[in-house]
Amino acid sequence: MDIDIGKKIKKLRKEQNMSIADLAEKSGISCGLISQIERNMGNPSISSLWSIAQSLGVPISYFFQENNAVQANPVVKKSNRKKILISNSNAIYELLSSDLNRKIEFLYITIKPEDCSTENLTAHEGEECGIVIEGKLMVETAEGNHILEEGDSIYFESTIPHRYVNIGDNVCISIWAITPASF
Repeated sequence: MDIDIGKKIKKLRKEQNMSIADLAEKSGISCGLISQIERNMGNPSISSLWSIAQSLGVPISYFFQENNAVQANPVVKKSNRKKILISNSNAIYELLSSDLNRKIEFLYITIKPEDCSTENLTAHEGEECGIVIEGKLMVETAEGNHILEEGDSIYFESTIPHRYVNIGDNVCISIWAITPASF
């Protein structure tokens, strides 16, 4: 099932009697980009989506929630993982929990060689803990860079600006627990 982020942003904006210009001013994102996102003509970066979510008074996970009241199956089969694709990145985020309505976010992240999770360092509330399953990953932070190889793990406060960079020759696969859920 596809999740229509643009439609959700537009609905919230209208419910709050905000014009695109109002949301642009409050979020620091251009009117043109907000208009494109609402019409599904462009995908927001994670930092843009965080700014929009904050400006609309919702957690970023609101945009990824499905509208169903059925209790999600606690088992997530590999073939049924929800994928989250982010603009300006070729990293693939797969949700390992059944939905985003949880206190913790559990992700399987695949990053191609020389690619990164985001173009710039990003920060948000919470904590992160990750382990590299395959490949070589640099966790770049404002406090320094950390090289992780297969089996290595890391924990840090998410308020420290950070991003993940595949510095190996092969695909890097890592598993991350993030709290509170940031998607």
